[in-house]
Amino acid sequence: MSIASSIPHTVTRERRQPWLRSVPAPLTPSPAAPATAAPVTAVPATDEGERTAYGVVPAGLPEVVATPLVPTCDGRRVEYANFDHGASTPALAHVVSAVERATATYSSVHRGQGWTSQVSSHYYEAAREEVARFVGAREGDEVVFTRNTTDSFNMLARALPRRTQVIVFATEHHATLLPWEERRTTRLPVPLTHTDAEALLRDALKRSTSSSILVVLSGASNVTGEYWRVGRLAAIARARGARVALDAAQLVGHRRVDLETLGVDYVAFSGHKIYAPYGAGVLVGRADWLDKAAPYLAGGGATAAVGALSTTWKTGPARHEGGTPNVLGAVALAAACATIREHRGAIESHERAVTERLVDGLRAIEGVETFSIFGDDADRAPVVTFTVDGIESSLVSAALSAEHGIGVRDGKFCAHLLVDTLLSDEEASVTTAVRVSAGLATTHEHVERLLAAVASLAADGPGTAYEQVEGRGWVPVGDQRETLVDLPW
Repeated sequence: MSIASSIPHTVTRERRQPWLRSVPAPLTPSPAAPATAAPVTAVPATDEGERTAYGVVPAGLPEVVATPLVPTCDGRRVEYANFDHGASTPALAHVVSAVERATATYSSVHRGQGWTSQVSSHYYEAAREEVARFVGAREGDEVVFTRNTTDSFNMLARALPRRTQVIVFATEHHATLLPWEERRTTRLPVPLTHTDAEALLRDALKRSTSSSILVVLSGASNVTGEYWRVGRLAAIARARGARVALDAAQLVGHRRVDLETLGVDYVAFSGHKIYAPYGAGVLVGRADWLDKAAPYLAGGGATAAVGALSTTWKTGPARHEGGTPNVLGAVALAAACATIREHRGAIESHERAVTERLVDGLRAIEGVETFSIFGDDADRAPVVTFTVDGIESSLVSAALSAEHGIGVRDGKFCAHLLVDTLLSDEEASVTTAVRVSAGLATTHEHVERLLAAVASLAADGPGTAYEQVEGRGWVPVGDQRETLVDLPW
C-alpha cells in the first residue's frame, strides 16, 4: 500500500493530499429557523459546545453542506430536517473542498506521464493509504475501490475459493445477504439476544463440514441501528478457522473500526454513508483470495500483459479496478475518513445525545411502537424504526415531509427478512415501518420538530387530506408545492 513515488518532490504536501488541508473551523450554531418553522428556544453556547435540552452538544463537529429550505403543503418554507442519514448522508464541507481541489488537476491515472496525470495518480494511491489507516488495515491487506458496499460484497463473492460455505444472519441488508451462491449459504435466523447470536453461530460452525468458511457480519443494523458484538462473533469464527467479512456501512460513520482489534478479515463500506456521496466504496482485506480470483472487471488497468493467445493479470488492487477509476470518488472517501478520524470524539458525543433523545422521545408517544433486535437497552447508532397505530408507514413519511419538512424512510429498508420478523407480532396489515436516522446534519430543533410531528400524527392523524398518486405515493390533495426544480446543469 505504499504511496506512489513517481510524483516530483516539488509537489507540496497540500497538493499531494487535498483532504489533509487545515480542518474546517468548528461548526457554528445554525441561524434561527424561519418564523414559519416550529419554534426553537434559544440556548446559550458554551466553550464545550451548545447547551441543549438534552445536554451539551460538543463543539468541533465537522461541517456539512448547507441545509436547504423546503416547501410545505401550507405554503411555508422550513429548514429541511434530514432523518434519512441511514440511506445517504449529505456531503461534508471538507469533502466538497477536497473534490474541488482535486478536480483542478484531474486527469487519467497510472499510465500518464503528464503532470496532471502524475498528480491524480498520487491522489488516488494516497486515498488508498488514508482509507487503510481509517480501518486499521494490516500489512498485506488490499484496499480495492468499488462503487459501494453492494459492489464490494459482490466482488468478494466472486473471489471466494470453490466450495466455500458462507454463514450469514437473516438480519442482514440485501447487499450482504444475497451475493453468495445460494446452495452454499447458511442463513441463521434473527437472534433474540447477543448471546443467542453467538450460540447460533457456534452451532452453524460446528455442523459445517467445509474446510473454507466465510462468516458475514453486520457492524450495525441498518433497520434498528443496534451495534453487533463483532469482536466476540469474529472470535467464535476464528476458533473454527473461518474468515469474517464485516459490513461496516452503518458502522464506520459512528464508531471506530479496526480490522486487527475486531479480528475480521474483510471490511466493506460506502462513501455515501459517511458524508462522501461521490460514487465510491471500498473493500479492504486479505490479499490471497482476491489475488487468486478472476478480475472483477476485465479490461485496461487490470492487465499485466496481453498476447494473442493469453492474458496475464495484475495482482493487488489493480486486478479488480479495471477501466478508468473514480478518482474524485476516492478523494472524497479519503477526505471523509480523515475528517471523521479527526473529529471522532465530538461525533460520538453528539450522536449519543441525539440517540438518547430520539429513543426516549419516540417511546414516550402513545400509539407509537419502536423495534429492536436485542432489546430496548441495546447500544445503537442514532437510528430508530417505528410504526404509528392505524396509519400506514408511507403515509406517515409523506405527512412528515409535506406538513413539517422532515425527511424519513419508510418500507423494509432492503432488509425484508428482518423487518418481517420484527413486525410479526403486529396486525396483519402492518408490513412496513418508518425509520429515522440522524447524523451530523441533525440539530436540536430537528429532533424536537420530529417528535412533535409524530406525536401530532399519533394523536390526531395527518393535518390535511391525502390521495395516492401513481409514481409519487401519498400526496396532499391539491398539493401546491413545486413538483419540479431547476436541473443543476
